[in-house]
Order: sequence, then structure tokens, then C-alpha cells
Amino acid sequence: MLGARRGNYAMSEHSIRSVIIVGGGTAGWMAAAVLAKSLGDAVEIKLIESSEIGAVGVGEATIPQIHHINRFLGFDENDFIRNTQASFKLGIQFNNWTRQGDSYLHAFGDIGLPLGFLPFHHYWLRARASGNKAPIWDYSINTQAAMKNRFSQLEKVGTSRLTGIKYAFHFDALLYAGYLRRFAERRGVKRIEGKITDVDLDGETGFIDAVKMEGGERFAADFFIDCSGFRGLLIEGALKAGYEDWTHWLPCDRAVAAPCEHGDEFRPYTQATAQKAGWQWRIPLQHRVGNGHVYCSQHLSDDEATAILLQNIEGKALAEPRILRFTTGMRKKLWMKNCLALGLASGFMEPLESTSIHLIQSGINRLVSMFPDRCFDEALIDEYNRQSRFEFERIRDFLILHYHANEREDSEFWKACRAMSIPDALNAKIDLFRTTGRIYREHEELFTETGWLQIMLGQNITPERYHPIADALSEDQVQEFQNNIRTLIERAVEPMQSHEDFISQHCAA
Repeated sequence: MLGARRGNYAMSEHSIRSVIIVGGGTAGWMAAAVLAKSLGDAVEIKLIESSEIGAVGVGEATIPQIHHINRFLGFDENDFIRNTQASFKLGIQFNNWTRQGDSYLHAFGDIGLPLGFLPFHHYWLRARASGNKAPIWDYSINTQAAMKNRFSQLEKVGTSRLTGIKYAFHFDALLYAGYLRRFAERRGVKRIEGKITDVDLDGETGFIDAVKMEGGERFAADFFIDCSGFRGLLIEGALKAGYEDWTHWLPCDRAVAAPCEHGDEFRPYTQATAQKAGWQWRIPLQHRVGNGHVYCSQHLSDDEATAILLQNIEGKALAEPRILRFTTGMRKKLWMKNCLALGLASGFMEPLESTSIHLIQSGINRLVSMFPDRCFDEALIDEYNRQSRFEFERIRDFLILHYHANEREDSEFWKACRAMSIPDALNAKIDLFRTTGRIYREHEELFTETGWLQIMLGQNITPERYHPIADALSEDQVQEFQNNIRTLIERAVEPMQSHEDFISQHCAA
């Protein structure tokens, strides 16, 4: 008999008593782990997956929000790193995106220090107008550590107000899914092996009653979570949610991926290098390097894309390249009736800013916050979908910025990206920054002002003016302010261990 109360979940006559998660991988097992911890044994949780259906995971780069879910689940960080062959990530280096030969880092963490209500970059713009050409990244501790291949779990810089290193991880997505699975199964989640062949819908409500298995078994539940990947077995196959295609803004529709041996230095950052009709990722893990070439099939054949990938990897390939096909966009509704989609079943954002696992995580967090009862109130479902759409669209706009703000003349692909029309919200953000140097974060959109700042400047969008309050300091005061920050960062980075030595000492697999 189910317990009357466990954790924060109290049972009532309308309470959800059973949940079925369709599909494993990072999405399925993360949902299982979080729900098992949040709901305890008051709700029966089953996860159905088939070992014959391969996962998409090709190695993953993450963003710092991954810490929130790992801490919620109580993971020991060093144990997690060992078990997922993980390494540390200080940001993403973008090569050749503006012009051939250009390079900049979208680094995690702060840049400089604000003075009063004014962000640091306005003082940097003031100094730049006076002839100081020091890059904005000189004032980022993450960038300075990354460029020297160093790492430290430094929370703040000495006794100053400067924040320290902010980091995420590179890890093997399949190993991470396994780590989450072990956690979930220890807390009562039951895994069912097999393929689903049919979905039973209630004739009156259209809700999902049950899923039918290849062997004839039938599994019913109150609530279903679709983690079945691109096909969206429940949300699309059964409920016909519809899909919103964003290819006209994000034209890459394929990727070819292949792991390789470590070749060069063990870098604590992801690399995204623009190619003829797309870009190539490099994600260093402890046991291998993940590589992939994301490209537009209208401008490049699969064979050409594979050749470019293999020409640009730094070590010996460890497996045959495999091609993935996708359509960037999102379901028109991520939650319909008694079914909610997570991961690739909910939509797809190409991996340019490592947002895939974050979108799973934020979807689960939103679900826990809005966990329904069997009334499945439409107002609650609508609010979930509204918040999800806002997050997807703001991430979409951030990705579009990389493509649109380019100055490359060497391929039709890049010329087309520069010429395309862009969403109004993104256009307004670019115009505001270009004219005034100001950036505003809307509600709880994922990327902060510092993230937008780095991509704008990195893509050569330079403000015409800075905030007038920055003129309250003299040139000498601004120079001294900036010099002090650079000195503090240099002193903090110098004694750091190399990324490789830090892992060897603390968390080698």
C-alpha cells in the first residue's frame, strides 16, 4: 500500500498515484531521479525503455545550472565526475564566427565589477573610447584561466568583491544517464524493458490511458512523461501536439559525430569552430574527445561534412562517424492533457550553447513546481507551456545572434545567415546595445547580460555610446579601476593547477 505522505507530497483523493516515463537517456532518468526524490514512495514511477533503441548522446557539454540538479540529488561532485569521465568547463570558445581567424570566449561568471548601479562594461567602453584597447575578456577570470588551461574551485578572488571561477562540466551523456538510473532505481523507480507498439486514449477525454508493449503487456498510469526522443511517441504520435519549425532562423539540420583520442592539451572549455556551412564542436572528456560537425544539408553533403569533421579532429578517431538528422524548433505544446514532453521529445536546440541538458532540467524543475493532481487544470498546463515557450524562444534568439551577426564572405551559407530576417525581440536587443551599450535581461531568460555582452562584442557588434554615468570618473580613475581588476585576476590565475593536474589529483576516473 502506498504511503500516505512522503517528503513534501501529501496524498488526497485527487492525487497522482502513478507515473510512467517513456524513454530513458538523460531526459528519462533525470526525470525519474528528481521525481523519486521529490515524491518519495507516495507515487509509483515506472520507466519504459528498449535497449534496442540507441540513445542520441554523443558526449555532452553543460552550463553551470547543472550544479543545481546534482546538488538537489545529493551527488558527491568528485564521485559524479569519476563515474561520467567528466572534465571541467569554463566556457565556450568561438572560432571563425565573425570572420576567418577571429576567436572569442563566451566565459561563465562575471566580467569585472559593477560600480553602483552601472555594469562594468560601460566603464570599459568609456576607456575604449579614450584609446584603451584591452579586450573585455582581460577582466574575466574564467577566460584568463581557460586560455592558460588552468582550473581551480575558487569561489572568490582573495578578499576582493571579485567572484571566482564559475564552471560546468563535459561528460559522457550515456554514463550520466546510467548514474541517474542507479540513483532512481535505489529509490524505487521500476525499469521496464521493451518497445511500445500502441497508445490507448480515453474515448471521451482524449487522455492517455495506457501504453501497449510489443509482448502484449499493457501499462496504465495517471500521468505520462514522454522522453522518447525526436519521434515524440506520446506527445506527437498519440496526442498530435504539432511542431514549430525554426529552420528558417537556425538552418543547420544535420550533425555528424565521432569521438577521438586526446591530441593536444586538455582544455577546460568547449570549442565551437565555424566551418563552410555550419560549425564543429570539440568536447574534451577524461577518456576521449567528443567531436561533431553541425551543418546545413542544403549547402553541404553528408560526405563533405564527414570529411571536414575528420580533417579537423586532433587525435585518432575511435569510432565510425554517425549522422544525426534534426529540425530545430519546439512542440507547439510541451504539456497536453496528462502527458508532458521532455528532452528531444519537447523540441531541439542545436548544441551551440550547450542548452540541451539545461532544457531537460528546467522542464523537470517546472514540472515539480507545477506538479498536477488528476484534475489536470488547464490553467496550470497553460502556464507550464507559456513559461516553456518563453525559455525556448529566448534561447533560440541567443543562438540566432551567433549566425546572423557575422561578417564572412567566403560562403553562401554565411551570407544567407547575415541577410535573414530575425525575430523582433532579438532585433530590438541588438539595436539597443549597438546604440547605447545597454542590455536588459527579460524576466528569467536563461542567458544573462554578461552572456549577451560577450556574444555581441565577440560578433563585432560595437556600441556607439556608453552610459553617461561612466563619465563621473576621471580617465585616471577608470584606468586605475580596470588595472586593479586585471592585477587581481592575474594573481589569482597564476598559482592555479593545470586542468589535467587538477583532475588527476582530485577526481580522475
